[in-house]
Amino acid sequence: MSVKTVTFSGSRPLPAIGQGTWYMGEKAGLRKTEADALRAGIDLGLTLIDTAEMYAEGGAEEVVGEAIKGQRDKVFLVSKVYPWNAGGQKGLAACEASLRRLGTDHIDLYLLHWRGNYALAETVELMEKLQQQGKIGRWGVSNLDYDDMQALWSVKGGSACATNQVLYHLASRGIEYDLLPWCQQQAMPVMAYCPLAQAGRLRSGLMNHPVVNEIARSHHATAAQILLAWVISHPGVIAIPKAASIEHVKANAGALDITLTAEELLLLDRAFPAPAVKTPLDVV
Repeated sequence: MSVKTVTFSGSRPLPAIGQGTWYMGEKAGLRKTEADALRAGIDLGLTLIDTAEMYAEGGAEEVVGEAIKGQRDKVFLVSKVYPWNAGGQKGLAACEASLRRLGTDHIDLYLLHWRGNYALAETVELMEKLQQQGKIGRWGVSNLDYDDMQALWSVKGGSACATNQVLYHLASRGIEYDLLPWCQQQAMPVMAYCPLAQAGRLRSGLMNHPVVNEIARSHHATAAQILLAWVISHPGVIAIPKAASIEHVKANAGALDITLTAEELLLLDRAFPAPAVKTPLDVV
């Protein structure tokens, strides 16, 4: 069975499930376990790792740096810059600091974490400079809605953006109204963060939903695997669930082998319909 893949502007094809690192690096006692989980994921083919200078104020990048030591060439590395660092000298310094923590000389894909006070033109200029210096391969954005993307496209060099990373899961489908179709038209992958929803009532409602569980049973899978399979059933979408244990990483990798039928997709669509009107972008 061929594994579903996604390609970022000239990258090698990458499995449509990667590894997220939000909340990693916050507790010193867990860092080895977290790094071991990331390494297990790489061994299972989940070679895209997503992190950010925001996560544990650089702590997550340090965990990633530990995990990829000696195997940097196997990994497609994504990190994100704070909006208040996304221009000029501050941006160059922020990228340098991320590279130091990651223990590498380049980041494959560097994202603006969310839109801030720097003009988009200044951020594009920063990204182009970092590319010229060989410190990043590609650049993209995160948490930008449809109108923000139109503004980016109107800026010189803005259409070189390689991805938009946004919150997306079965119970949060607002991007399907305009943002996702537009990204698909541009052949620009969308990275789905929180693809299983966050901890709490919403996540519990998804995991315990009878339709989700019925489909899970028919695939001899878990509810979480069905939710991941649903996210990556959309063309050009890559899911980046966090998995801080080897057991969770194995489960996430297993979702790559699940193909939902048209009937199953219809059942999920009826249980969790997409909004029929424009809704504000969900952000966590």
